[in-house]
Amino acid sequence: MLLKTFGWSFAITAAGLALAGVLWGWQGLAIVAILSVLEISLSFDNAVINAGILRKMNPFWQRIFLTVGILIAVFGMRLVFPVVIVAITAKLGPIEAVKVAIQDHDRYEQLVTSAHPAIAAFGGIFLLMIFLDFIFEDRDIKWLAWLEKPLARLGKLETLSTVVALVVLLIAATTVATTVPVHGGEGTVDKAATVLLAGIGGLVTYLIVGGISGFFEDRLEEDEEEEDEDGVQDAAPAKKDKGPSVVGLAGKAAFFMFLYLEVIDASFSFDGVIGAFAITNDIFEMALGLGIGAMYIRSLTVFLVRKGTLDDYVYLEHGAHYAIGALAVILLATIKYEIPEVVTGLIGVLLIGLSFLSSVIRNRREAGTGDGSGSKAEVSSGV
Repeated sequence: MLLKTFGWSFAITAAGLALAGVLWGWQGLAIVAILSVLEISLSFDNAVINAGILRKMNPFWQRIFLTVGILIAVFGMRLVFPVVIVAITAKLGPIEAVKVAIQDHDRYEQLVTSAHPAIAAFGGIFLLMIFLDFIFEDRDIKWLAWLEKPLARLGKLETLSTVVALVVLLIAATTVATTVPVHGGEGTVDKAATVLLAGIGGLVTYLIVGGISGFFEDRLEEDEEEEDEDGVQDAAPAKKDKGPSVVGLAGKAAFFMFLYLEVIDASFSFDGVIGAFAITNDIFEMALGLGIGAMYIRSLTVFLVRKGTLDDYVYLEHGAHYAIGALAVILLATIKYEIPEVVTGLIGVLLIGLSFLSSVIRNRREAGTGDGSGSKAEVSSGV
C-alpha cells in the first residue's frame, strides 16, 4: 500500500531532482531537495486537515484531489500565483510580470516580499477561521478538555468565530501592520489598509467556500437520513452511523468540498512560497522544489484516509487544528517580524506529535480496560 500511495511521489521526486541536476547542476539539485523538505515540514498539519475532509469524499473525488489538485497546487500556487501577486501589487501587465519573474530574480523577490503583508493577512485569517470553527464546536472527543469544554460552550454563539477573527484582524492592522519594515532598505511603511482589505478577503472566502460545501454536505446527510427512514437503505446500518463519509460525498457537495480543500492548501502554501526566498529567488527552482513537497503532502493525505489513521488516533485532528491556529498567528506576526520557517515547522510537528502520543495512550488504556469504544471520561481526558 505504501508504494501504491507514494509511488507517484517517488517517481516525481526522482524525475524532479534529475531535471534540477541537468538544468542547474549539483547546486540546483541541492536547492530543490531542501525546498522539498521545507514544504513537507511546514505542511504536515495540512495533510492531517486534508485527510479529515477527504475521507468524506468518494474515491473519484479523492483521485481528482490527487491528480487535478496537485496540478493546481504545483503550477497554480507555486508558479502562477506569485506572478499574479507581482502583477497586481506592482501594477504590471501579465507578460511583463512573467518577464520579471524569469529575467530579474532580485526584483521579483522584492515585489513578492513587498506583497507579503497582504498574503499573510489573507492566509492568516482564513486559517484562523478553520481553527476557531473547530475549537468552538462541541465534540464528543476532546483532547484538552480543560480548554475545549468552556470554548465549546462559548461556541453556542453562532457568529463568535467571525467576531473573534475580525477582532484579531483589527488588532493586527493597528499594531504590526502600521510599521512594516521596507524590504532591502531602511524605514517602515504603513500597511494597515492593505492588511484589513486582504484579511476581510480571506474571511469572505472562507465563509463562501466553507459555507457552500457545508450546506451541500448537510443536505446530503439529510437525504440519506430520509432514505434510511423510508427503508431504502435498511441493509446498511453502518452508513447511517457514519454519515456520508462511508459512501463518500459526490456531485456538488464533493465539488465545493474540493474547492474548500484547494483554498486550504493555498493558505498553507503562502508561508512556504515566502520562506523559499531565503533559499533561492529562481521561480522555477522554487516551483519544482515546493511542488515535489506538495506531492508528498497529497500522497500522505490519501495514505491517512486509506489507513483510517484519523479514526485510530482520534486526537490527531485536534493537534493539526491547534497547529493551524499557531500558523495563523505566526502568519499575522510575520507582517512585521521575521520568524524562521524552522520555528513554524517545529511548532506544527510538536503539536501533532503530542496529539499522536495522547492518542496512543488513550488506545492503550482502552485496550487495558477491554472497552473498544472508550469510556466517556477517557474520551474527554486528553493530555
